[in-house]
Amino acid sequence: MKKDLLKLLDVSTEEIIQILDTADKLKAERKAGMSHDFPAGKTLAMIFSKSSTRTRVSFETGIYQLGGLGVFLSNADSQLGRGEPVKDTARVLSRYCDCIMIRTYEQDEVEELAEYSTVPVINGLTDFAHPCQVLSDLMTIREYKKNLKGLKACFIGDGNNVANSMIVGCLKCGMDVSVASPGDYRPDMRVLDFAAGATDCNFLLTDSPAAAAENADVIFTDVWASMGQEDEAERRRKAFSGYQVNDEIMALAATGCIVQHCLPAHKGEEITEKVFEEHAREIFDEAENRLHAQKAIMYLLMKNS
Repeated sequence: MKKDLLKLLDVSTEEIIQILDTADKLKAERKAGMSHDFPAGKTLAMIFSKSSTRTRVSFETGIYQLGGLGVFLSNADSQLGRGEPVKDTARVLSRYCDCIMIRTYEQDEVEELAEYSTVPVINGLTDFAHPCQVLSDLMTIREYKKNLKGLKACFIGDGNNVANSMIVGCLKCGMDVSVASPGDYRPDMRVLDFAAGATDCNFLLTDSPAAAAENADVIFTDVWASMGQEDEAERRRKAFSGYQVNDEIMALAATGCIVQHCLPAHKGEEITEKVFEEHAREIFDEAENRLHAQKAIMYLLMKNS
């Protein structure tokens, strides 16, 4: 792999498969009670400008299971929150830690951190991309469907960081992709430009959830208002009122279609309680796989660093 994991646009198909294969291996070892072949004593700095349950617990548990230590840094705990330049924080943490994970707002902040860091940097989430989530999704889909190539993935809802990474990750793995979003909430143009250049897979961008869901093997959705968008919640409810994963949408999908939701879910908005509970097994397998996929990323980035 490259030095960092900043966005899936930077990652090759072969590297995605390497991460998924490593995640499968580490998950099997953990379930069997086996120790991992990983140098002891590695340290992960975890910078959180955005709070999280799954990201913190999965990364902190993951580095511990690999035999290392996670150091949590919120804005209140670090000089970044007091205005220290990102490049200075990168150069300091590089002297102390073996890897840096950051969960923040701006993609540029992650890119600058990686530019000045001498140790690997992992994007735990930005407003543009959520690579760790989608790698976990791909791992889960592969567990249920046994392969990725030739499947159809559908995303219904806000063209946000999850949608951006889902489009890139699924297309790079040979999946057809359809996305249904209102016109003002479509995925980033950088991602749409990438999708337009995909030659081996089909890509559909539409404002019709029904058209997107037709014959889908996996349907993704996410909340209508993400963290930091609380003041837009009412406007977004109106814009997304027809973009719900419900029985009508699931009836259009392929037989055996699974559902992926990065959580937390606002049941009754982007997904009905009924559909969520009918697909809870794969949704919570997806949540568990955050741990295994992120362990694989750390394993590959840090093992020989």
